[in-house]
Amino acid sequence: MARGERLKRKGKRRQRPFSKAGKREKAAGRLDDARFALRSGDPHRAFDVCRAVLSEHPHNVDALSLAGAEARTNLGNLLTHRGQTDAAIEAYQAAMAANPDYAESFFNFAALMESLGYLPQALQAYEKTLEKAADHGPAQYGMGNTLKALGRLVEAKAAYEGALERSPAQPPVRANLAAVLHELRDFEGAAIHCRRALAAAPTLLEARYNLGLALQEMGEFDEAVAAYELVLGKAPDHAAAHNRADALHRSGRLTEATEAYEQTITIAPDFAKPQVNLADLNLQLGDPDAALSICDAFLRDHPGNTDLLAFKAIALGDAGRDPEAVKLVDFDRLLHTLHIEPPPGYPSLEAFNDALIAHILDHPTLTPSPQSHATRDGRHTGELLNDPRGPFTEFEWIVREAADVYRKDLGYDDSHPFLAAPPERFELSIWGVVMGPGGHQIPHIHPAAWTSGVYYAEVPGEIGEDDHAGWLEFGRPPGHFHNRTAPPLRAVRPKAGLMVLFPSYFYHHTIPFETDRRRVSIAFDVIPASA
Repeated sequence: MARGERLKRKGKRRQRPFSKAGKREKAAGRLDDARFALRSGDPHRAFDVCRAVLSEHPHNVDALSLAGAEARTNLGNLLTHRGQTDAAIEAYQAAMAANPDYAESFFNFAALMESLGYLPQALQAYEKTLEKAADHGPAQYGMGNTLKALGRLVEAKAAYEGALERSPAQPPVRANLAAVLHELRDFEGAAIHCRRALAAAPTLLEARYNLGLALQEMGEFDEAVAAYELVLGKAPDHAAAHNRADALHRSGRLTEATEAYEQTITIAPDFAKPQVNLADLNLQLGDPDAALSICDAFLRDHPGNTDLLAFKAIALGDAGRDPEAVKLVDFDRLLHTLHIEPPPGYPSLEAFNDALIAHILDHPTLTPSPQSHATRDGRHTGELLNDPRGPFTEFEWIVREAADVYRKDLGYDDSHPFLAAPPERFELSIWGVVMGPGGHQIPHIHPAAWTSGVYYAEVPGEIGEDDHAGWLEFGRPPGHFHNRTAPPLRAVRPKAGLMVLFPSYFYHHTIPFETDRRRVSIAFDVIPASA
């Protein structure tokens, strides 16, 4: 009997439907389901499958690897929350290595890189996320934010629009898309998206603020003021305070604008723009002495400030203090030009210029010039000293040498606000500008820099000596200022191979020039290095 029972049990074992090999095949099939879930952006289902497999096969290497990616990603999230960013980066990198198909590890790594300002790394990780989970809406949004921060506005617009196609009910995405459209000068489109965002989220301040910006550019000043006031009702220290003052100023409500500028200055006493605009309002009222008092008071606390030095030169002219204005904007002393030589490895200056032009035209940040920049009807790159630098490795050293020579030639002069504090050390920022037909730059300064410059890599031969069209002109202020006295002007004819250096507070622009030929220039800032 006992023997028969044993035989019976043996028979039952032989009737089991799966062998060990069969169980392995079944587990492998279930892990394929887990991988598919990961690629589809469903990490929770993938983890549940892995956990079920591990309950039966605790040592299954593939299941451990798949589950491990989520565990390491969760660890990275915890470390990020605690501010332990170096350890979080290691955890995410381990997760990405453990399972290259797990989209969430790439997404969370991308979000951390974006928050730390490592934008190229963030962009690459967002792209990897979307390769593995094409419908990952947060990755699409994050990629849009990163592209926006990199200045790649057309691509950022496409990313935001892609996110909205997947999920239209995303007010923050619409608010950021509106900001991009504003930079691309589509103010009506920006206003439309802001209103749609506010219809779904009436308290979203950035949508309300961006609506104000769009309305202001469209000349609808009263509506813009109303939008800014709603923002300030919730956030009194918001940047909308300055824009409200400016909108009041442009609409002719000067008494209200004066009070608004003063309120802004109280909120942000180190912010130069409201100081300049309040000084300009005093010029508009016919009181250049009051404008100069504003300039001098700010310059006492912020010596060498570019914005206020630039406006002081304008106000001095209206006050009839021409010798002081000429000393401050001394073209003969402070405006330098030079012709560069090709660096080693290039047979000619033409060959070097061709390499610079090719690098600019192929640069991923080359985009229609944004509203916040001075270029009109042209394209503008981001930072050209980011890798890969190509010929800009050599160009950087050419600019550094030129800036050193410029600084040494000018020397020190404690009676001149520009020469009283030349920087001992400096950093560079370099970007490219490609002009199309009718392209030009409006009058502007470079507020963050001490010295600025431009190098001409390609200039149409039609720019001649007799007509100043297409020339670089110094001294003309923006058209919205209210100066009554025309300042002295100086124009420089662009030529391929020419470099021009000047104080960053010199207002400058290019005189519009009609040509079908491309113009390529390279602008740079010499920025005092922090200690």
